Amino acid sequence: MLLKDKLEPYRLLLASQSPRRRELMTGCGLPYEPAPKYECEEIYPDSLPAEEVPLFLSRLKSEAYPAPLGANDILLTADTVVISDGEVLGKPCDRGQAAQMLRRLSGRRHTVVSGVTLRTVQRRYSFAVTTAVRFRALADEEIAYYVDRFRPFDKAGGYGIQEWIGYVAIESINGSFYNVMGLPVQRLYVELDRFLSQQAG
Repeated sequence: MLLKDKLEPYRLLLASQSPRRRELMTGCGLPYEPAPKYECEEIYPDSLPAEEVPLFLSRLKSEAYPAPLGANDILLTADTVVISDGEVLGKPCDRGQAAQMLRRLSGRRHTVVSGVTLRTVQRRYSFAVTTAVRFRALADEEIAYYVDRFRPFDKAGGYGIQEWIGYVAIESINGSFYNVMGLPVQRLYVELDRFLSQQAG
């Protein structure tokens, strides 16, 4: 039985305002409902290793969901971070910060880590996926063009792999492409299938 058919008795709630995550969920054929927007202060301990931040935040978002889950609800929360030299690069707040992030990534390798949490009334399960990405060296003019035209201020690390910069700047990817977009859908598909099997059991 296909996963989409197994999901029929359930309501899969995607707690994310990201249009890219919604696009990826639709692309892999998973029926879902967007969860209502809610506030969650994304703060994590300074002592937390960078690679563990997205898993921590995906759980935080799950626990912050304000509505009680129904018996057949599955809440899906996720967080994606870009890590360079052991430091988390968040979403740039302005043009200067976006350009600074891209100069830092230029000609170097960085990692993208997504944390995903699935939660029902009875259970919670989380996993993380890591992808290594290498940029070629970027000219200042290329960075300025990308930031001014695409304004990547809602994107971790100051870039979107599905945009112009992904076509012209990324030399190599080791791991899931879609993880860099914001949701490791292949792994999610497998883990959700397993989660449902355990739920039924």
